[in-house]
Amino acid sequence: MFCSRCGTENPDDGSFCMKCGAGLGTSESGGAAPAKAGTGLESNVAGLLCYVLGWLTGLIFFLIEKEDRFVRFHAMQSIVVFGGLSVLSIATSIISWIPYLGWLIFLVWILIGPVAFILWIVLMVKAYQGQMFKVPWAGDFAERHI
Repeated sequence: MFCSRCGTENPDDGSFCMKCGAGLGTSESGGAAPAKAGTGLESNVAGLLCYVLGWLTGLIFFLIEKEDRFVRFHAMQSIVVFGGLSVLSIATSIISWIPYLGWLIFLVWILIGPVAFILWIVLMVKAYQGQMFKVPWAGDFAERHI
């Protein structure tokens, strides 16, 4: 379970965050209640929504969520990963007008497209599961800038 205040992973049976001391809450059944983000959504749902429309929803959640490090991490990672892919797409579409490079760019995107789609699905699933799954480089960048 992740703390909704600082994003630290805690044991499932804990009542308070090991790092910041915030209450982790319990449900009526005695189990841990899902942490709520500042948006009013459960942290894992807000984390998933950071990826739904790529960098756009990442930016929205990064701007409206001020306290929940879990949501802010996923929002920033979404901005970095899918913003980077958007910039790459624009750059390659411009370069594709150069004779012969257009076919090479097309072949590269045949590979990048499915990988980006799979990554998008994996990131949404991992966020919904409450995991701070880090994409190489982008996850480290996001963690430093939340």
